[in-house]
Amino acid sequence: MRRAVVGGASGAAMAGALRKTTGLVGLAVAENPHERLRILYTKILGVLQNIPKDAAYRKYTEQIVNQRYNLVQTETDVQKLQDKLNSGHIEEVIVQAENELSLARKMIQWKPWEPLVEEPPSDQWRWPI
Repeated sequence: MRRAVVGGASGAAMAGALRKTTGLVGLAVAENPHERLRILYTKILGVLQNIPKDAAYRKYTEQIVNQRYNLVQTETDVQKLQDKLNSGHIEEVIVQAENELSLARKMIQWKPWEPLVEEPPSDQWRWPI
């Protein structure tokens, strides 16, 4: 039996989420979801610091990540955290955070906030052609 150990806001409290499986093929039970999410959200927020403050991606991603980070800090029970996040199993939330971190790093390379290299065709959005 695998036991997910969960730390509270101070990291001292321990509660066990006794689950053998997530019920999702290929997705193992998270051993320490609170700590994993804290690390991921901190990394995402750090990467976002490299994006201009007025960029839409940074503004909205920071807002969502800060909300989720605050929930992770305040809710010590895994099931209650999962319910409050309302984004599937806690393991799915971890995968979402990993994907967001990857995307944030790519956004720095892509720089979608910069002006276009050339103007788009005037009929670009007209349909049917």
